[in-house]
Amino acid sequence: MSEPYFVTGALGCIGAWVVKTLVDRGDVPVVFDLSDDQRRLRQVMDEDALARVRFLRGDITDAGAVADAIRESEARRVIHLAGLQVPFCKADPSLGARVNVVGTVNIFEASKNAGVERVVYASSAAVYGPPEDDAAPDEAAACEPATHYGVYKRANEGNARIYRQDDGLSSVGLRPLTVYGVGRDQGLTSGPTRAMKAAVVGRPFTIPFSGATDFNYVADTAAAFVECAARAPDGAHVFNLHGDSVEIERIVATIDALAEDDAKGLVRFEGPPLPIPPELDGKAIHTAVRDLPETPLEEGIRETMERFRALRADGRLDTSDLAS
Repeated sequence: MSEPYFVTGALGCIGAWVVKTLVDRGDVPVVFDLSDDQRRLRQVMDEDALARVRFLRGDITDAGAVADAIRESEARRVIHLAGLQVPFCKADPSLGARVNVVGTVNIFEASKNAGVERVVYASSAAVYGPPEDDAAPDEAAACEPATHYGVYKRANEGNARIYRQDDGLSSVGLRPLTVYGVGRDQGLTSGPTRAMKAAVVGRPFTIPFSGATDFNYVADTAAAFVECAARAPDGAHVFNLHGDSVEIERIVATIDALAEDDAKGLVRFEGPPLPIPPELDGKAIHTAVRDLPETPLEEGIRETMERFRALRADGRLDTSDLAS
């Protein structure tokens, strides 16, 4: 049966794919956002699919507005993705804390009071900080984040645990690392996706970091959020999302191999490795929530570039994120 899901951050990259996934399942996404910019949604959904989405406008930092919206949605499951990413938190730590921490507390408080069954929220691999050895950290590994963003995400995990302890509210925090796919156009790890787009339109592009990182295809990431909301076990869980941990050099080579002849050799990389472990141990989520999709890296890159080509052919490809 069709079911309403309350979704914040739905106008971002992962959010747009979460909305698409819910509509494809036959469920009703109830989108809560301060913005009305639907460009990422329109990159992954057609008008008929968008017509099945309910939109509620409001500010995640406004506790009353969040509470009213969750009650109005009548949703028993919440997918909370709203947040400011690493560069924005660094530029304005106070605003980052209000959106990423206070906004998340508002979601938990409103969900508790509305009788929501489960909250699934976006944490991040940024909770770990720089790697100390070659081991892939699991969920029990020490967390020493190197950014305000990572600190805020770690705080959200702690608050989720307390809401379970004190109020019985179940939750799942998911820790993706480098998410790629159509719609990924901002944030510290958006470079590989922007490079794929640059290759499609024939523009030079430099990915601004080196080394290895754990790549999560956005369709798989969105499916993990939806499936955890639908069927995760009770409790306050935190799960790593592991995809394919590879060197940026391999990403560049794959993009180059899939590019048209006149666009080969335009993508390069430079800069230090990311201050995050290059690989996460992601076994735990597959024990708790089975049969999650895992798209091979080359297939995910190919699908992403084909989607970019289709958008370009249709005159709907946004290249503003490629401006120097």
